[in-house]
Amino acid sequence: MLVKTYSAAVNGLDVTPVTIEVSLAKGIMYHLTGLGDEAVREGRDRIAAAMQNNGYNFPRADLTVNLAPADLRKEGSSFDLPLAIAILAADGQINAPHLNEFMMVGELSLDGHLQPAKGVLPIAIKARAEHYRGLIVPKQNVREAAIVNNLEVYGMDSMAEVIQLLSGEVQYAPTVVDTRKEFYEQQYNFELDFADVRGQENVKRALEVAAAGGHNLIMIGPPGSGKSMMAKRLPSILPPLTLSESLETTQIHSVAGLLKTGSTLISQRPFRSPHHTISEVALVGGGNNPMPGAISLAHNGVLFCDELPEFNKHTLEVLRQPLEDRQITISRAKYTVTFPCSFMFVASMNPCPCGYYGDPTHHCVCTPGQIQKYLNKISGPMMDRIDIQCEISALPFKELSKAAPGEPSA
Repeated sequence: MLVKTYSAAVNGLDVTPVTIEVSLAKGIMYHLTGLGDEAVREGRDRIAAAMQNNGYNFPRADLTVNLAPADLRKEGSSFDLPLAIAILAADGQINAPHLNEFMMVGELSLDGHLQPAKGVLPIAIKARAEHYRGLIVPKQNVREAAIVNNLEVYGMDSMAEVIQLLSGEVQYAPTVVDTRKEFYEQQYNFELDFADVRGQENVKRALEVAAAGGHNLIMIGPPGSGKSMMAKRLPSILPPLTLSESLETTQIHSVAGLLKTGSTLISQRPFRSPHHTISEVALVGGGNNPMPGAISLAHNGVLFCDELPEFNKHTLEVLRQPLEDRQITISRAKYTVTFPCSFMFVASMNPCPCGYYGDPTHHCVCTPGQIQKYLNKISGPMMDRIDIQCEISALPFKELSKAAPGEPSA
C-alpha cells in the first residue's frame, strides 16, 4: 500500500518540497530512506508514542518510509506530523480523501501535541507557489505562516485535530492575518529614542547623514562618550522597511528560528551587535547544517561592532566581500548556499588601548608603539569600506547635566 503526503525541507532560504511515500508489508521492521539527521530518525519513537497515546496503533508491518528526493539532506523534527499522518493513511486507520491537497509541518510530542518548527514562512511561500490548497502548522507558527495570502493556513494544537480536519469530522476555519495593518501599526514603536541622548550634536549629524545615504560609519572616542548608546538608536532614524524588505527579513529570522511565538512580519529594521569573541562561522553563516550568520540576520538593518579592534583580525577580514557584494556565498564540501546580507555597518573603537588618548580629562598611559599597534588591528581595506569616520569626545558631567533633552528620533 502506498500513500503520499507532503512536508518541506529548508535548504538555506530555498525550500524544496519533500514527498513522503509509505509502503506496508508483513514484518515488524521500520525503514527510513533518504538522507536525514538524528532528529529525523528519532521521529519513529515520537510518532509511535503519539499514535498510541491518541488511540491509534503503530503498524506491525514492514514499514518503509521514503523521503524523496533522496539526495537532499533532511533536517530537524518538523517531518514528524506528515510522517505520522502518512503512516495512518497507508494503514487505513484514518480516512483522508483530500490529503494530497495539503502541505504540513510540525514536531510531535509524545502525547500527540504539536511543537513549533523553524522556517515556516518560506515553507508557506513555497506551498502557495506549488498550488496547494492549504498548509497545516503548529498553532505557535500559524500567524507567521498566515502572512502568505491565497493559501489556507490552519494552526493545530495536536495530531488529533489534524486528523479531524483531514477527515472532515470537524470544520476548522483558516487563520487570516491583516498583514498590512499590523505591519504599519508597529513600524514606529521603538524602545530606544534619540531624545535620551544629550549633546553630541556633531555625532548625531554624522549618524543622520549615514542613515540618509546608507553609509558605513565608525565612531572613535574614549569610554563613556556615548558611542554604543547612539548606535543602538540608529534604527529609529533609518527609513522604514518596505513590505518586500520586511518579508525577506522575516524569512531569514524564520529559518534561524528567532521569530517570537505569535509574531508576524518584522516591521522594524534589525539591529545586531555580536560580541567581539564571535567566530567566523557565526558571523557569516554556515556550519554542519548551513544557517544564516549575524550579517544575514542584520539584512536590511544595522550590524554594530562595538570595540572593533578587539575582534579577531581574520574574523573582521571576512566582512570585506559581503560589504561590497551584499550577499555571502558559503561553499563547503557538502553544500553551497547563498545568504543575503545587505546591511549598514557601524563600528566603535577607542583611540588607544587605555582609551584616553586625546581626552582632556584623563591622562593616556600608552606609548606611541602601543597606539600604532592597536590601530593596525583594523586593516586599510577594511577602513576603506567605512565611508564616515567620526571622532567623539566625552561630555563633562556639568555640561551633560545642564544640556537640554535631545531631539526625538521622529
